[in-house]
Amino acid sequence: MPTSRVLAIVTVFSMIPGGILSDIKGSRGLETQHLAQKSTYPQRRLKRSWIWTQPFVPEEDPSLGVIGQIKSDSDRGDLSIKYILTGEGAGNIFEIDEYSGEIRKLKKLDREEKAFYVLQAQAINRNTNEPEEPQSEFIVKVQDINDNVPQFQNEPYVSSIPEMSPAGTTVAQVTATDADDPMFGNNAKLIYSILQGEPYFSVEPKTGIVVTSWPDLDRETRDEYLVVIQVQDMLGLSGGYSSSTTLTVILTDVNDNGPTFQRQLYTFNVPENAAIGSTVGRIIADDGDIGINARMTYSLEDDLEESSTFIIKTDPVTQEGQLLLAKPLDYESKRRYKMAVEAINDHVDTRFLPLEEFKDSTAIKIVVRDVDEPPAFVSPVYEWKVPENAAVGTVVGSISARDTDTHNSPIRYSIDKRSDATKSFRIDANNGTIAIVKALDRETSSWHNFTIEAKEETQNHLSSSVAVFIKVLDINDNVPRLARDYQPYICEGTQAGELIQLLSAVDVDNPEEGHHFYFSMVPEKHINPNFTIRDNQDNTAGIVTRRSTFTLKDRALYFLPVVVADSGTPTLSSTSTLTISVCRCQPAGHCPTAGVERLLLSLDPGLQTVLGILVCLVTISAEMN
Repeated sequence: MPTSRVLAIVTVFSMIPGGILSDIKGSRGLETQHLAQKSTYPQRRLKRSWIWTQPFVPEEDPSLGVIGQIKSDSDRGDLSIKYILTGEGAGNIFEIDEYSGEIRKLKKLDREEKAFYVLQAQAINRNTNEPEEPQSEFIVKVQDINDNVPQFQNEPYVSSIPEMSPAGTTVAQVTATDADDPMFGNNAKLIYSILQGEPYFSVEPKTGIVVTSWPDLDRETRDEYLVVIQVQDMLGLSGGYSSSTTLTVILTDVNDNGPTFQRQLYTFNVPENAAIGSTVGRIIADDGDIGINARMTYSLEDDLEESSTFIIKTDPVTQEGQLLLAKPLDYESKRRYKMAVEAINDHVDTRFLPLEEFKDSTAIKIVVRDVDEPPAFVSPVYEWKVPENAAVGTVVGSISARDTDTHNSPIRYSIDKRSDATKSFRIDANNGTIAIVKALDRETSSWHNFTIEAKEETQNHLSSSVAVFIKVLDINDNVPRLARDYQPYICEGTQAGELIQLLSAVDVDNPEEGHHFYFSMVPEKHINPNFTIRDNQDNTAGIVTRRSTFTLKDRALYFLPVVVADSGTPTLSSTSTLTISVCRCQPAGHCPTAGVERLLLSLDPGLQTVLGILVCLVTISAEMN
C-alpha cells in the first residue's frame, strides 16, 4: 500500500470518566491472547496501524445506543468504506453502522451470564471489495455492578459439641458465595456476623468459623441453640446486599451429674404371703445426664440378714431400682425391715466431678402386712410303716398342723374321701392321730396313700392339706406252694438215680431277705423204695429214682407226697401229692401217651379196650412219621 492506513477504534463511554484506555494491559490474559493471536500483522505493524481501547459496558444498564466507533483514517466521508462486525453477540447484542462504524448495544447485559464478548472488526473498500486492513479482534467487557445477593451453601447447618466445652471451641463453618465479580471492587467481598446467638457464640468475620464464646455450656440447662448468621457483601458497607442462615447447635451429654435421691426415706408395704421374686416397690435416683452417662447400679447395704431377704435390680429402661422379695416373709416372726440403698453411676468421669459425687444413698423401710394364712403342717409329707397283721385300732402315727397367725385358731383334721379308696384308716379330728379301722393285707395292697386336710375353726375356714403314705410290712402269713401242677412220668427201663422231674416253689409273701424254700418227702415208717427228693439248696429240688425196672405191666402210676417249707417266722409249709406215670417212651425219652394211658387206667374195662385200640393207632402213626 502506498500510504499507511490507520484504523482507529474510538469508544465512547457514558459511565466511565475518561472512558478511553491507552492499551489492553488491564484486560484478562485470555483477552490479551486473543489480540495477539488473531492479528495477521506483526506486532510492530499492529501497534502502528491499530489504536485499541477496551470498551466497558456496565451490566444491567437499560440504556441502548452507541458504545463506541471504529473508523479508518482512509475514510474520506464518501461512504466508500464498509464496516463489518462479527463474533460473539454480533447482530443480536451488538450491531455496527456499516457507513459510520458506530457500534450500538441492542439489549441490557448481565455480567454473571457472560463477562465479556470477543468481536471481530473489518473495514472493506466498497469499490474494490478489498479490506483496507486485515480483520482484527477486540473485546467488549461487561463491567460488574453489585446486583447479586450472597448465598449460603449446604444449609441448613446443624452441628453438635459436648457440653462443658471451653470457650473458643469450634462449632462449625458456614460458607457463602457471591456471583458478582470478586476482582472488581468490593462487590463480592463477604463478611460474616452473628444476628442471634450471642453471647454464647461468635463467628470469625472472614472465614465464617463459628466458635463458642461462653465457657461450660450446660446441656441440662439448655440442650439446643439456634444461631442466626448474616453474610454481607461490600465488606458490610452500606448499599450492599446480605442474607442469613441458621445454625442449630446441639449440646451432647457428658457425665457431669451424679445420681440424687429426692427422698431420704422410701416406705413400702408387702403382704407376708407375697411370692418370692415379686416386686415390693421401686425407687429412683434422678440423674440430669442421659444415655450411658445416666446408667446406674443400685445396691443394698447395712444388715446382711435384712438385705438378704430382699434384692434390688436396676431397670435398664427406666433406671429405677426394683426391690424384689428374695425370701419368704412371716409377719409373726418379723414385721419391719429397714436398710440403706446406694445408687452409683456405671461410668464416671472425674474431669467434671470428684468420684464421691457420682453416688448417693437413701433409706428403705418395709412393713410386713399380716395375712390370714391357712394352717401349716409340721412336716411337708408324712410316711409310716405298719405290719400287715397290726390289729384294728392300732395307731399308725399323728398329724400336726398349727395356725401361724396371731389369733392361733383351733384346727380340725379329716381324711379327703376322694383320696382314700380302701377306707382302712381314720383320723382323730382333734389331735390328728391316725388308726387302723380295717384289717390290712400286704398281698392285697402294700401301700395306702391318702390326703389329710387341716381346717381352721374360724369364719374363713382356711385349710391346707398334706399327703400321707403308709407302707404295709410283710409278715409270713402265706404257705409256699409248688410253682405249677407238675405231671411227672418215668420211662420203662429207667435206671436208679435218674432225675425224672425238677421242682420249684412260689410264695406270695415278700420277706426282706428273700425267699428260701426247703423240699422234702412226707416222713413215713418205711423209706420210699421207688423215689426220693433231692433238695438243690437253690429253691429247686429234683425227684430221683431209687430203683430200676419200672414197667407198665407191674404198675402204671405212683403217688409221691412232696413237702415245701419256707424260711419265715413261723415256718409255714404245704404238702402236694404228685402222680408219677410209667410210660413206654420213644427213643428220645418223650412220652406222648402218658396222659392217655393214665386216663385208661381210671376207666372201666370196656372203655379201656376201646381207648387202648385208639392209643395203639396213634402210636403206630407217630412211629411211621
